[in-house]
Amino acid sequence: MSDERPAAQGLTYWDYIRVRELLSLQGGLENDESALSQDEIVFITVHQVYELWLKLFLRGLEEARSLFAQDPVPDTAMAGACRLLERMRTILGMAAKHFELVETISPHDYLEFRDKLFPANGGQSVQFREVEILMGLEESERLPYIAGKGYQEVMKEPGGAEGWAASQVKARLADRPNFKEAVDEWLHRTPIDGSQPGDEGDAQRVEAYLDAYLDGHERAMAGLVAHVQALASSDAERDKLRERYAEEGRKAAAFLRAEEVEDANERARRRRIRAAMLFIETHRELALLSWPRQVLESLVALEQAFTVFRQRHARMAERVIGKRVGTGGSSGVDYLDAVALKYRVFRDLWAVRTLLVRGDHAPALERPEYYGFRVEEPGA
Repeated sequence: MSDERPAAQGLTYWDYIRVRELLSLQGGLENDESALSQDEIVFITVHQVYELWLKLFLRGLEEARSLFAQDPVPDTAMAGACRLLERMRTILGMAAKHFELVETISPHDYLEFRDKLFPANGGQSVQFREVEILMGLEESERLPYIAGKGYQEVMKEPGGAEGWAASQVKARLADRPNFKEAVDEWLHRTPIDGSQPGDEGDAQRVEAYLDAYLDGHERAMAGLVAHVQALASSDAERDKLRERYAEEGRKAAAFLRAEEVEDANERARRRRIRAAMLFIETHRELALLSWPRQVLESLVALEQAFTVFRQRHARMAERVIGKRVGTGGSSGVDYLDAVALKYRVFRDLWAVRTLLVRGDHAPALERPEYYGFRVEEPGA
């Protein structure tokens, strides 16, 4: 007897994606679309679509986290990781585009149903909070949401009980490693001039590479100083320009040596991660580093899309409600602008871009052959 299952009989498109259930969800508090204005149905529908985009984004983020949490991360997985990150970036771009539809609601028309929302607010989007947590946004960097309350407090039920939303957030906080932690561990294992963590003399080799890079960075700054000083109209202006470039050099050295990190072990770890970012970007033409470099580029593009989404949200809100207090009691547009400016996850990746130099100023590698294609001979 064959154990193959027969093809589904009588399957329809509307059953497969549950069209009837989906189209019954736009009735608002009244659960009756006929009692709602067209503008309110647009508002409800767009936000439901946002939550579906967030669901897809979360699934992609979970997959990406699992991929980079492997030790080692297979070289063959790099192309797939970049495709996944590109899909997530595209999701954010599509979601940001939907703000145009919300903007077809005039301020007067929005006021007709806005009072219904109190005290519900967009800050209670559980999936958006989960995305931030899983991405790796530091708790210490979060801004108070309403009257000094944190986002976890806002997730509680109206009576203060810990319901579904608060439980989801708590579970996500316990779900480690987050995406940034997984990527950091992957970067920490990056061979720098052929040396890996645990190899004898690895710390010294990393330090030697950073010293050589900073020497090249200093030469690059000196060349720039000579160029721009010729444009200065006074000695005072030349001195100011010289000091500006000197300060950039001091900041570069402090960043690469992770001087702001107090704990010695964590400082050494952070130093190696930053060195890995710089190493990959600088020597991206080497075969073994080409896909890792594309991963870094994809991470920057993803966070840029997230920042653009936040900024676009703020401008949509300002266009529709001006500078009003938010329905949940937040400062509204001012809060949205603040988080768009402040909330970053991959800060070090952005900072490294300030430090990049031309190839002729970069350190020469002692073991470039380590990063070439590796082909086993037949019968080896």
